[in-house]
Amino acid sequence: MHKVIEKSYRFAWLLFLLVVTVNPSAAQKQQKTSDSKSDAEVKKPVRDSARDPFKKYEPPRVLLKKAMPAPIPSIQERIEQYRAQKIAAMNAHIAAPKPTTALLLNEIQIVGISRTPRGYAAIVEATPIRMSYVIYPGERFYDGQLVAIEDTRLVFRREVVWTDGRREKSSELKSLRPYSAVEAMTAIKTPPPPSPAADAEKKSDNKSAAADTDKKADNKPAATDKP
Repeated sequence: MHKVIEKSYRFAWLLFLLVVTVNPSAAQKQQKTSDSKSDAEVKKPVRDSARDPFKKYEPPRVLLKKAMPAPIPSIQERIEQYRAQKIAAMNAHIAAPKPTTALLLNEIQIVGISRTPRGYAAIVEATPIRMSYVIYPGERFYDGQLVAIEDTRLVFRREVVWTDGRREKSSELKSLRPYSAVEAMTAIKTPPPPSPAADAEKKSDNKSAAADTDKKADNKPAATDKP
């Protein structure tokens, strides 16, 4: 009995191998159909049950972040950055940046304007640290640059950096600051001190005047003399 069952299994296996070898396209078609069914099941769209089917479809809105000016560090942080840049420049044997690179345009006041052999120069005061500097056209600041110096004002180019990376440049004028009461009192012109030549001339005039009075006194007749 067992031998008969074993022979039947062998015969069925041989028939299967014969079918596969004779018509392999049938097996490939069957495999493709099974693959396409599985892909269709995977690609089946998932519907949003929360959306109202009777309402018109609206794509999701993309919220754009509003650009704003980049935050500016505090004066102490800017001073520390300046010191680090100065040390790096000294180690690299190149020109060190000037202290004005740590100052904002809103943090300076124009104290005075003068003419030098190099051209016009301006004296500015840094209000946060109460220090004065002499600047020339081309001087760099943290948020701008000095473009020109005129008789009574300075022309700056302000540069604003935004969070999206763009930079905006604009012109800005700064006039001389008004004098305070103390500065106005000290600014009153006083007559210059007399020179040594003027003193000598004045003394000689006084001596000549005294000599003339002595001569007049000698020529005057005395009261006891008779005519």
